[in-house]
Amino acid sequence: MKKILLLILSFANLVPVAQTIAIEAFASGFSNAVEITHAGDSRLFVVQKAGLIRILNSDGTINPTPFLDVSSLTVSSGERGLLGLVFHPNYASNGYFFINYTNTSGNTVIARYTVNPADSNLANPTGVILMTITQPYSNHNGGSLKFGPDGYLYIGMGDGGSAGDPENRAQNITTNLGKMLRIDVDVTTAPYYASPPSNPYVGITGNDEIWAIGLRNPWKFSFNRLTGDLWIADVGQNNIEEINKITTPLTAGLNFGWRCYEGNVAYNTSGCAAVSTMTMPIAQYNHSNGCSITGGYEYTGSLYPAFQNKYFFADYCVNRLGYVDTTNNTISYTPNFSGSNNFTSLGEDMNGELYITNSTTIYKIIDNTVASSSSFEKNGFILSPNPVKDSFTITNDNHWNISRIEVYDLTGKQYKATTITNSEVLKMDISGLQNGVYLVKILTEDGNNFNTKLIKQ
Repeated sequence: MKKILLLILSFANLVPVAQTIAIEAFASGFSNAVEITHAGDSRLFVVQKAGLIRILNSDGTINPTPFLDVSSLTVSSGERGLLGLVFHPNYASNGYFFINYTNTSGNTVIARYTVNPADSNLANPTGVILMTITQPYSNHNGGSLKFGPDGYLYIGMGDGGSAGDPENRAQNITTNLGKMLRIDVDVTTAPYYASPPSNPYVGITGNDEIWAIGLRNPWKFSFNRLTGDLWIADVGQNNIEEINKITTPLTAGLNFGWRCYEGNVAYNTSGCAAVSTMTMPIAQYNHSNGCSITGGYEYTGSLYPAFQNKYFFADYCVNRLGYVDTTNNTISYTPNFSGSNNFTSLGEDMNGELYITNSTTIYKIIDNTVASSSSFEKNGFILSPNPVKDSFTITNDNHWNISRIEVYDLTGKQYKATTITNSEVLKMDISGLQNGVYLVKILTEDGNNFNTKLIKQ
């Protein structure tokens, strides 16, 4: 007969627990996934480069019917294809979302689409093109779209391709290539966008859409959803991958330096403005640590407190994660993961939890301080329900003589250390705990201990 142990948890103090950054498979079966985002709810939307947007549900299932199929509109080869997706801040009421794709002529298209009002898992199949930007070469298309804290749409544009920016487009203010664009999409008449009057070249020489110049290929950029700070990961040329951060309030008219500088090192300074006029990266690394940065997000979730003050990124050529410690702008790396991964995109869900893809599998980024629950279960312990709202029970099928139960959060804070005295019932009341991930540790009289994850939601 099962022993059910009962314990009412209260709150005490801490014991240190080490932090380990890991990835955990969440869903597979994608093809050339290049973007992961959300629409303000529990679903994730995964962009496939060949032209599909697919819905990944919170239980790890993938809807069989794509949310949108624009495969007939895009050319998918090399760095071209359907590359970006973002939902309007008022998506819940207006149903607008925006995509960035390379059309069959090889040019960048920014288009607006709408959700089907009768089915939130389907988009209307036709959209409205806002702008088309001519691409001289097949690489350095950029691809990311994001709404900033000001409500405007930001568009990351590569320098047009080839190598070394041969026509110096990134420094040329009369082309949209090599720039961060910023537009107002709450416009009801063609071309369905306008340039904010605070853009630096409105009313003077230079393209009105430009917000910042001097980028090589900002494949991924993101805003901190809580502070509005902007992070731009710019792919390097020969040796340096760079990470730029612009703190709120965001400054328009910045020059990030390319092709004059690769990172903070001179590349081709012929005809360039003074270096003092340029914004240099807050962090960079050379090609001994990778070859092509995949930008990510500053962690703003609640499940892993040890991730706070970290900007996570990856590199296509190295099977690991990197992060910038935002307190001192230093870069650290995880050990290489098992298997073979060429990471193409990181993503963020509505709660600020992070994901990453190698183009076929979506992984969660987790703090693996909490030990695997496999030994816990193999030794006859079952914790249920998990996730839990208010309380749960632990069953002890193998009749271990339990001496102590400890509960920690992932920073190492111990919420309870209770000695067991022949009680056959353990019920845990956790209604007073904040939502997040915890570690439940069971110690036995003969010196064994068994750990498992507990998710409070």
